[in-house]
Amino acid sequence: MHVDWSALGKVAAVSLGVTVAVVVVFTFGVLGLSRAEADGAGRSAAATLGRLQAALCFLACAAVVAYGIHLIVPQFH
Repeated sequence: MHVDWSALGKVAAVSLGVTVAVVVVFTFGVLGLSRAEADGAGRSAAATLGRLQAALCFLACAAVVAYGIHLIVPQFH
């Protein structure tokens, strides 16, 4: 059996990079929610932008997860 160590290293590097990117994007989503809740009444432009930031970040995370599931499950191809 032959292991292509170069390909394995590339897969590991890409996996690590995507994992870190998803965690960072999720963190920005939580930051947006905290900014929206810190506003108090929640009707200002800052609260609206915070909720928009959170929604976009969480949507991006969900898209990455859905794409990963699409790659893994053969019935989706």
